[in-house]
Formats: sequence, structure tokens, C-alpha cells
Amino acid sequence: MSDPLLAGVLAATRASAARRGPVLQQLWSGYGEIVRYDLEGAALPSVIVKHVVFPAHCNHPRGWNSDHGDRRKRHSYEVEMAFYRDWAALCPDGCRVPRCLEARPVKGGHSIILEDLDAAGFSGRREHLDFDEAVVCLRWLAWFHATFLGVAPAGLWPVGSYWHLATRRQEWAAIEDPAIRRTATAIDERLNAARFRTVIHGDAKVANFCFGPTGAVAALDFQYVGGGCGMKDVAYFLGSCLDESEQELWEAALLDTYFASLRGAVAARLPDVDLGALEAEWRDLFRFAQADFYRFLVGWSPGHWKLHDYSRRVALEVVAALDSV
Repeated sequence: MSDPLLAGVLAATRASAARRGPVLQQLWSGYGEIVRYDLEGAALPSVIVKHVVFPAHCNHPRGWNSDHGDRRKRHSYEVEMAFYRDWAALCPDGCRVPRCLEARPVKGGHSIILEDLDAAGFSGRREHLDFDEAVVCLRWLAWFHATFLGVAPAGLWPVGSYWHLATRRQEWAAIEDPAIRRTATAIDERLNAARFRTVIHGDAKVANFCFGPTGAVAALDFQYVGGGCGMKDVAYFLGSCLDESEQELWEAALLDTYFASLRGAVAARLPDVDLGALEAEWRDLFRFAQADFYRFLVGWSPGHWKLHDYSRRVALEVVAALDSV
């Protein structure tokens, strides 16, 4: 069987030969696959190919099939290609990402050829983090946010994150709680009006971090990278890697470590930034970011494990504060 990607892999890597390995992951809703290619005669032992194929019909695992959702998903892959092609090389070691060898349209979709993070020493994957592992990922986020603080997200999503309100009106309409539905726009506007804006990862869940043996970490999956307040990444990340009791117990200390890293990274790169004002604004917006993601989840998947008493209590506190204004 011919391999339509092989020629591109050989050209991008200058390998004398390449062998397609097994599929590492099927992309969400049938949009393609991720495959490793082992190389011969190249500077790298292997590469990862993210092969995006646009399906004739969507098959969303939670039933959210629509033309709007399909357009959003297709655009997310355009954004990811732009990030790897134009932005990834700007990331310092503090926010390590895979090096991009090629990102281009192919028949019926896209092909992105990336450095194999496993071969680069980042082979560790986690489903749940302890405190110290969460700190490592928060340092990555701090460096990422510091690197792009004040930078316009050219070629990326104007508003980063896969759940932001403008692209999730169907899910908003499905929310049963009238208070959450009523305040969704105010919460979204508060986050989007942040004075200090950066480029956010937009899908900073634990599954998108790759761990090295020395405590280093790298991140991948940049379909929803775009402009916004860094707290959206932090709130989403903490909800993805900790259970309810850990989140409530560790949250304050983990926020402190994030802001300590952010201060150091911003000071090293942008010495004229008012660090006190940055931290004050983003700390105030942290609860809004939590409530914003809660709004998405209760419309999209009301039985999701990330919905619990603590997340609901935080969201309702934000609603109450808005209603009292």
C-alpha cells in the first residue's frame, strides 16, 4: 500500500529511508491520526506526523455535530499549523515545544511533521499529577505567558481556548441553570477586557504535557492557541490534573508558584512591565476563568467528572458577585 505522507517525511527530514509505525492516536471526531515514522540516515531517529483529514461527516463522541462545530475544528488545525510554522521557534527552553519540520496543506487536510518528543527525552505521560508535577507544568505556562505577553496573536485565534463563549453558543443554550446562563456574557467580557493579555495555550490539560526524567516538561497540541488572559490556561490546567479535594487544598499554593515563575520570567524578558499590576489583575480574574470553564462544561457535558461541588461553589460565588454590582 502506498503511503501518501512518506515523500513529505523524507523531504522534510532528508532521511535516506523512513518506516511508518503504528498509529499513536486517532484525532477527535475522526479528523485524522498521529503516527510515528522511524528514520534512517537523518539527524533525528524519528518524527511525529499529525495527519489531519477532513471527514465528509462529523462523528462527535458526545453528539455535538454541526456545521459550526466542523468549521471551528477545521480552523483549529489552520491555527495549529500557523503556530508550529511561525511561533514555535520563539518558545525558549522554559516553555519547550516540539520543533516543527514542516506544516502544510495536503489533499483533503493537513500534514504537520514534528520533532518526536519521546526521542528528545520527554517520554513521560500522566493522567493525574502530584503537587510537584503540577508546579513543573505551571512553570511552563508561566514562561509561555511571559514569552508572549503583549504580543498580538497574528494567525492564531483572536481569543484562545476551545470553550470561549463566541464559539460555544449551542452549549450555552443547553445550560439548565439560569444564573450560569445569564452571567456567561459578563464573565466572558471581563476576561476579554484584561489589560494584560498574552498568547494562551488554550488546551492546557495534563494530557498535553510530556515529562522528562529531570523534571523538565514540554507541551504539545496547539489547536486552540490564541490571545487572552493567562488565567484561562491556569484554571483549566488545575481542573484537569487534580481531583476536587486536591484542587481545594493546593490551589492557593499552586497559584503562588505560578505567579512567582511568571514574575521571574517577565522580569527577565520585559523589565518595564508593572509586575504588581499584572499579578493583581490576573489573580482577580482567576475565579472568572474557573467560572467560564464551568459554564462551558455544564452545557457541553453536565455529567463530566470535572464538575463537582468545589467548581460549582466557585462559579456561583462569581455569579453572586456579578449580581451584586
